Amino acid sequence: MKKLLFIITIVLFGACKTETNKTEKDKTKTEVSSQVSDNPFYQEWDTPFGVPPFNKIKDEHYMPAFKKGMEENLAEIDVIVNNPEAPTFANTLEELERTGKLLTKAQSVFYNLTGSNTNPKLQELQRELSPLISAHYDKITLNEDLFKRVETIYQERENLNLSNEQRKLLEDTRKSFVRSGALLDKEQKVKITEINSKISELTTAFGQNLLAETNGFELILDKDHLDGLSDGIIAAAAETAAQKMEKAETDEEKAKYKDKYVFTPHRSSMYPFLTESNRRDLREQLYTAYVQRGDNDNETDNKEVAAKIAKLRAERAQLMGYETHAHFVLEERMLKTPAEVYDLLMRLWKPALERAKVEVADMQAVVNKEGHDFKIAAWDWWQYSEKVRKAKYDLDEAALKPYLSLDNVLNGVFATTNKLWGLTYTELFDINVYHPDARVWEVKDKDGSHLGVFIGDYFTRSNKRGGAWMSSFKGQSNLDGKERPIVVNVCNFPAPVGDDPALLSFENVTTLFHEFGHAMHGILTNVTYGSMAGTSGPRDFTEFPAQILEHWASEPEILKSFATHYKTGEVIPDELIDKLLKASKFNQGFANTEYLAASLLDMDWHTIKAEEDVKNTDAFEEASLAKIGLINEIAPRYRSTYFAHIFAGGYASGYYSYVHSAVLDSDGFEAFKEAGNVFDSELAAKLRTHVYEKGSTEEAMELYKQFRGRQPKIDALLKVRGLDGSTD
Repeated sequence: MKKLLFIITIVLFGACKTETNKTEKDKTKTEVSSQVSDNPFYQEWDTPFGVPPFNKIKDEHYMPAFKKGMEENLAEIDVIVNNPEAPTFANTLEELERTGKLLTKAQSVFYNLTGSNTNPKLQELQRELSPLISAHYDKITLNEDLFKRVETIYQERENLNLSNEQRKLLEDTRKSFVRSGALLDKEQKVKITEINSKISELTTAFGQNLLAETNGFELILDKDHLDGLSDGIIAAAAETAAQKMEKAETDEEKAKYKDKYVFTPHRSSMYPFLTESNRRDLREQLYTAYVQRGDNDNETDNKEVAAKIAKLRAERAQLMGYETHAHFVLEERMLKTPAEVYDLLMRLWKPALERAKVEVADMQAVVNKEGHDFKIAAWDWWQYSEKVRKAKYDLDEAALKPYLSLDNVLNGVFATTNKLWGLTYTELFDINVYHPDARVWEVKDKDGSHLGVFIGDYFTRSNKRGGAWMSSFKGQSNLDGKERPIVVNVCNFPAPVGDDPALLSFENVTTLFHEFGHAMHGILTNVTYGSMAGTSGPRDFTEFPAQILEHWASEPEILKSFATHYKTGEVIPDELIDKLLKASKFNQGFANTEYLAASLLDMDWHTIKAEEDVKNTDAFEEASLAKIGLINEIAPRYRSTYFAHIFAGGYASGYYSYVHSAVLDSDGFEAFKEAGNVFDSELAAKLRTHVYEKGSTEEAMELYKQFRGRQPKIDALLKVRGLDGSTD
């Protein structure tokens, strides 16, 4: 700490252009010393369960903590490298596991908050830190002397009497070095570092541009523009306008929102409007704003950013000896080649597209019956598919929502995991959180022992990125004592309006169960080495523990245990459950087609060669979608310019993972159905032991087979999604 303080002091005074007297200098030194010593990241956190002291962490604490963390991390690496003793698993691999604690501490808070509760200062820091962090990890993975120690142990592995977990850690660590460029020459390593730094900067820019684009459009309506909208949707839009008026800084800005109703391209705002509004022109306006995000030829345009990222990834892959970035990525997945991925996606594409065309015809029939003279367009889908659903199944989404308050659904997912594994949850109210919306629970095992801490952050806000995800503030490890995790689920559900609770759509319900499945993967994990814990496995497997939990959300036994009307307390009627289940295959043409189109677009972006130069992102995307015959009424779930999964997240060449995991989850849940009990204790124990607890300590397919007893089959997925030739 003293060395860091000295550096900071020199930097601060070196920037001053005027001389100060000794008293002022001493005062400044004292302030700097106080600022550094008060940095929460340098202290042991005495909070309950080690939850970060969010109330004490300020924006100015991050950069010093990152710099000191990187400095300490490299010093720790030097100690390992300069150890005069011969390399052993303990003095090299296990010591590597112990490095970087301060840096990890700062990163876990910073990157969680830049996704869920950002501000301009954090965004500025993120841009500044991206290349620094990238270069820092390159210094470790491209450290020749460190790799030599790992390689020595690897070559002797057969004689070391390693456990299966230790052997897997050794193999994974060596592979990580090799895949980072450890076998390249010095010139190539310099090039790799440059490319990684550029990619890091560009992915940060992509995400920040997208947030700005999403927040940059508002559909501001008068009372006479609300035709068709239900009271709840109107109230939510009025509250959005009121919140914006409250935040406005000038009278002119305030007047813009007075007595108005605001809708935005956030899905929680847009989808209800597209479903209910009778103003087709306004539906088109809002939908177009959504699909044009990042494609507006302005300062936050993402077309060039996306193309540059794809090209740099292709160049890096070629430098590493791979044909394309997809070949490089898939080497570490369950599906090993682009050909295997394309084959899986196309097996589903044809039946999904054919079903989508039937759905268009069904909606057009409703349009014609109503006497309108227009063809179904993309912005009509939500309204007219809902009309078809009501006609076919007499199921009204609005009739479901009163039974699906957020607290009810949380109770439902808690009850599900209690029935499966005996877990219990106690909400904690004496812990500081990073935003008032966030809630905290302690999770205990069936024997009452502490398993972990779960944080839920569920409502949309302007400084939160879109989508839903799971992350962690602390990982699990048994290396130096029992370290239990702190995990977080972040979603974008509609916030409560007035005195009513937050009411969810059934799609929101499955999203909550999905993300809670990821949380379970993080909380139940029980491994020795932190780098192998929780969701550390291959992308096309780590979605499986999340997606299989979704199946319990629609089980009548579970639904009836939590779905009670928020006003009357009435349990959801059997009739409504029956309608929901009968409609489960409805709109699957659309759902699968938009997803598969995005997955194929991802693969096309990442099978370009290093020598290819995409001059026009829109033209590239259009060619990709024309090749598979995507119909005009459907856009891919993510267009290139707002495809954050692949251009600002970890899913490049991996967005297909959701459907591969769907093969696993459908087949896996079928085992419970075959057992005649969706809470079969033997199967639940196998699922926990061989999947949720194991992290990446074994090969993913082996873990699945230990649970299921065999390789997965695609039949159950085709049946679940109605793509096996069956009808609604």
